[in-house]
Amino acid sequence: MKQGTPPLSAAVQKQIIDMILKNDMKPGDRLPTESELCRRLNVGRGTVREAVKALISQNVLVVRQGSGTFISPRQGVSSDPLGLTFLKHDQQLALDLLDVRLMLEPNIAELAATHATSRELRMIEQQCDTVQELIEKEEPYQQADVEFHRRIAQASHNQVVSTLVPVIHSSAILNIDLTKNSLKGDTIRQHRALTNAISRHDPYGARYAMILHLATNRQYLFPNEPTL
Repeated sequence: MKQGTPPLSAAVQKQIIDMILKNDMKPGDRLPTESELCRRLNVGRGTVREAVKALISQNVLVVRQGSGTFISPRQGVSSDPLGLTFLKHDQQLALDLLDVRLMLEPNIAELAATHATSRELRMIEQQCDTVQELIEKEEPYQQADVEFHRRIAQASHNQVVSTLVPVIHSSAILNIDLTKNSLKGDTIRQHRALTNAISRHDPYGARYAMILHLATNRQYLFPNEPTL
């Protein structure tokens, strides 16, 4: 190998990603078998395994034991792209993350109300129901809450937003922890108001509902601030 030439496994990684894009493969789609990849890419098993292992570490692929290798729902987003692991998980961090969400999510909700398809509306409504059911059963609902907001972002039809929202929604879990689940009733009501606004294609109603939802969380962290 010439000096400066990337290893063969790196080239195969790029070829696999190109294949995923060319075939419009989505999260959850199954990757061809190792043998098929060797044949298509004209490389040995060792190179394919090395490339696949690297893509798994990058959250591009995920292995399901006994089923095969699939496109990861994380779509290449690292577990902690914002470096929150090394920040103190306190009230200030929760506030900073909420401020970022307030900059972005009202606009996202407005876009979702404008662009959401019938199928996307059903998915948002179903997830709204799921969050409510979990809260009423007093079961953990953090991940379901994150998924609710992800579906709204997906309905915005902005590819960057769909990737970005799950990243910043590490804040949702942090906020729930800090509020000690005290906002359960507000969450149910505000999720429903937000869902209804998006379902009736009311962009301004959706924007306001999202602002109110996030501002309620902020108000809990700083109860002496004036309310909206």
